[in-house]
Amino acid sequence: MKYLKLEEELLYDGSQIVPQWVFREFRVKDSSIVRWIGPMDIHQDNIVDYEDQGKEIKGSKLLHFIIEHFDSQPASLRLCYHRQRLFIMIVKDNLEKLGLKTIREGDDLYHVIGSDKKAKLSVSIATSSHNSMKIHFAVNISSEGTPSDVEITSLNDCIEGMTMEDINQLADSIVDDYVSELSSIERDITKTKVF
Repeated sequence: MKYLKLEEELLYDGSQIVPQWVFREFRVKDSSIVRWIGPMDIHQDNIVDYEDQGKEIKGSKLLHFIIEHFDSQPASLRLCYHRQRLFIMIVKDNLEKLGLKTIREGDDLYHVIGSDKKAKLSVSIATSSHNSMKIHFAVNISSEGTPSDVEITSLNDCIEGMTMEDINQLADSIVDDYVSELSSIERDITKTKVF
């Protein structure tokens, strides 16, 4: 997979989930992961999850990842959701290495506050087209600008003294672990006897 780090801030408005966005914007061919830091304000026309229609999905500063896979033709929404969950569990593992304990519910990560209260730390969606599978995952760096009707938290709220260098290292570690896991699966496929 190709890994592209965007240095400039970019608003995630949901349009980036469309197929081949990375190729059209950055001329990157092949399966890829793109990551950047920026705000989020998803336009209603770009909301992919029917359950989220009519909701505000926004924040002032998030660490975003867009993943696109072309290795299964035709593309499989089921496989895409499996990969999304794998990616989220890798994010969870990396956050725990930093001392941030989270729980995962489906494609969401939460920080537990007390015995019966939790705050949402991330957003994610998976979708597919005829030729590719797409995942968007973002974790809040700041809780500013988020919807008031949802209990939200962020990396800055949960990890004291977290710097932009720490966030960049976290992003690199997440991507390295995801690519390594996919490569490991491919190697296991090639060495396994089938009947």
